[in-house]
Amino acid sequence: MSRKIASIWFVTREYRGLAGAGGVKDVSRDLAEALVRKGRTVRVLMPCYGFLDPSSAGFSLLDIDFDVDMDYVHEERRERVGFFSRTLEGVQVILIASARFSEKMDVYTYTDSEEKANPSHRKGEGHYDYFAMNVLLQKAVLGLSLWEGRSPDIFHCHDGHAACLVPMMRELDGVRVFFRRSGAVVTIHNAGQGYHQDVTDLSFARSVTGLPGKVIHGNLLNGSFDPFLAASAYCPVNTVSERYAYELQHTDMDRLTGWLGHALLDRGVTISGITNGIDPWLYDPSNPKKSGLPAAFDPASGDLSGKAVCRRRLGEIIRAGVFDGVPVVGTLEEDLGHPLLTVVSRLSEQKGIDILVEALSILFHEGLRFQAVVMGTGKKEMEASLAALARDPDLAGRMALIPGYSDSLARLVYAAGDFFLIPSRYEPCGLTDFIAQLHGNLPIVHATGGLVKVVDGVTGFSYGSNRPEDLAEAVRRAVSLYDGQRDRLTEMVVNAVRNIRENYTWDVVSDRYMELYGEALEKV
Repeated sequence: MSRKIASIWFVTREYRGLAGAGGVKDVSRDLAEALVRKGRTVRVLMPCYGFLDPSSAGFSLLDIDFDVDMDYVHEERRERVGFFSRTLEGVQVILIASARFSEKMDVYTYTDSEEKANPSHRKGEGHYDYFAMNVLLQKAVLGLSLWEGRSPDIFHCHDGHAACLVPMMRELDGVRVFFRRSGAVVTIHNAGQGYHQDVTDLSFARSVTGLPGKVIHGNLLNGSFDPFLAASAYCPVNTVSERYAYELQHTDMDRLTGWLGHALLDRGVTISGITNGIDPWLYDPSNPKKSGLPAAFDPASGDLSGKAVCRRRLGEIIRAGVFDGVPVVGTLEEDLGHPLLTVVSRLSEQKGIDILVEALSILFHEGLRFQAVVMGTGKKEMEASLAALARDPDLAGRMALIPGYSDSLARLVYAAGDFFLIPSRYEPCGLTDFIAQLHGNLPIVHATGGLVKVVDGVTGFSYGSNRPEDLAEAVRRAVSLYDGQRDRLTEMVVNAVRNIRENYTWDVVSDRYMELYGEALEKV
């Protein structure tokens, strides 16, 4: 690395503790804080959504505001932006304020209240102006750097929402010279269709970004302008696990992305993989005051005694029938003699929830003894299938669905469970397997993407083909060990925690990002 990397700016739509919808929030925060611990100056820039109150959150208004060109095809337009700042754990977080951002009450989709105010904004659907939101964020970031007269060594652009910043900093007149010494990295957190932030209206894309026509028309995927393709000409592109990077460019699983990975490979662009890390101390159940759990236990040493107390407490909450105003479907009788299978997930096809429903039905009705708790929200048909299973009178007391989400209750589900099911069709990285392991809850995973970090029979259970029968067989293997070889399961728990602490902390993973930042500077 010929040049020292001192300053790094993250451009993101999510940051844990402020705004989040998926794994981006965790990577943005944990990687930023790890880089600060390594002596780097890190600034995170993100929208100030309508559900954020900067003042009550401790942010201060900066004496900086300016107009951003946001032209439509037949209309020259500008939008005003301002900035709030606060330092959190050594990271300067900048909230970018604008009328466009402040009217949004969720990160990516419309809420129930927004639908009531405007029926065309249907709950759960993506924002109609998603591309303009992304462009405004990116132009505001570049404008702030110009205003301050300083550019970072590295722009780290998280997902397609930030990927257009790279071609803009390299192609726009009056910008490209200023940023000539800044490098950039784009991280693909999810390459699935619907996650690219692509746009079919090419004239609009050209007008609002200001990018030359050759950039817009030269970076089409299935007829849409694709920010990932556009960025790849100027900077390294990585994704959040080695296996997912391989699947995108060397297997037919890339069909789920619209063949983005192969399109990049055809251009000579290799996607690198850096598996996400985790801060294991955030999920340490050995201190009840910190964890909020009703009893302490220490998976690292094989002490799992407190899990029974956690399971009893979870059962009490479920039998109460309502949590946070959300009715619980089904119930659990107290049965500590058989294992508890747990799921905390978005209820979608990607997460394999339809496969989960069929597998559980097979296992319940063949007489295998276990209980199951599923927590999450998502597609109505997925929720309905799980609810029907939980209401089955033949399964009374054996299954519960919690159709909602709460950090504290999710923590209790992790702590109470013996096995944690992740039947995802594809999974760029996955952190729930790590979180489960840190709570002594062994994951049972479909061996895809980042889930291959679960080693079958060593740190959990995995299976190859992703049919309901395959998941059911993996559960049978796990339950068999629970019934007859409990010591082996404890050994697997200890192995899993040791593996995380040695190989997957953010302090370890951030070294790999520093290497990638070095590669980015070589492209300058």
